[in-house]
Amino acid sequence: MVLSRRLEMRIVELYRQGVVTGGCYTGIGNEATSVGTALVLEGGDVLVPTHRDMGSHLVRGHTPLEIMRQYLKRATSQTGGRDTGLHLGREGSNIVGMISHLAHMMPVAVGVALAERMQDRRSVVLTTVGDGATSLGDFHESLNFAAVSKAPVVFVIVNNQYAYSTPTTLQFASKKLSDRATGYGMVGHTVDGTDVFEVLCATEEAVARARAGDGPTLLECVTMRMRGHSEHDDFKYVPAELIERWSAWDPVERLSAYLGEQGLLTPGARTQIEQAVAEEIEDAVHTAQAEPLPAPQSAVKDVFRRWDDRATVPDIETYEARRIRHG
Repeated sequence: MVLSRRLEMRIVELYRQGVVTGGCYTGIGNEATSVGTALVLEGGDVLVPTHRDMGSHLVRGHTPLEIMRQYLKRATSQTGGRDTGLHLGREGSNIVGMISHLAHMMPVAVGVALAERMQDRRSVVLTTVGDGATSLGDFHESLNFAAVSKAPVVFVIVNNQYAYSTPTTLQFASKKLSDRATGYGMVGHTVDGTDVFEVLCATEEAVARARAGDGPTLLECVTMRMRGHSEHDDFKYVPAELIERWSAWDPVERLSAYLGEQGLLTPGARTQIEQAVAEEIEDAVHTAQAEPLPAPQSAVKDVFRRWDDRATVPDIETYEARRIRHG
């Protein structure tokens, strides 16, 4: 969680300096949710994250150097300098790269879950979505289809109080977003998204349910977006008292305080962690900055399919047999 927070704060600094360009979206304040949910997943499970899930990416194997290459648009990045932010996946870690359109990855997550089941794997798919994206049709269609097919999916709603500048009071009328689960015939829970242990426990239960074949879960993690929608947004529309109140529930500081109370983290150890994290991040920044930007002539690379590529014809009989076997 410390690494996630410090890495994003460093990226914000680089954005302010004009080193990082384009959109700069962070998950500062959401670390307990992004880290806590990802920690539960096993190696064969699949993560379908959003643009604020830095903690999840780090838990599943992305390094600060890989992240920094992406933000600095280096040719060595996973997107070859063609994209920025957390628009990247990781095949070896089963991270499905996201697209910008919010909620559009939810049907993808359901499809991946069904594909895993058809191949007789016990994998669980976990995907996240913000509170604002729950108003989109993809959200509702995904929940309905997943519930009907008992897809092994965990839907995590990161309720961070604002959909860009729209507060939750103008976004939905229900008291809890998890209440929507009832209408689709699935289990729904709401937890404190700033408490990593509460997030862990709820996610463990949801993942176990999915793996046992008991269907999807809608898990709402209530937290606060402590920055603007993006770094170009000064978020003056958020009342100062609201920011002050949620600052007292900072997930990183809450965990640090708890570990200190339990005698598991001394002030000296916390300082050592901060120093080690800072060094790792600075090494990543310096290494990435020394690497080349993509060559202009590479802009058309991978845009079109090669003429000699052949489409793969699916085995219809096998597919139908599996479909019947799995209902």
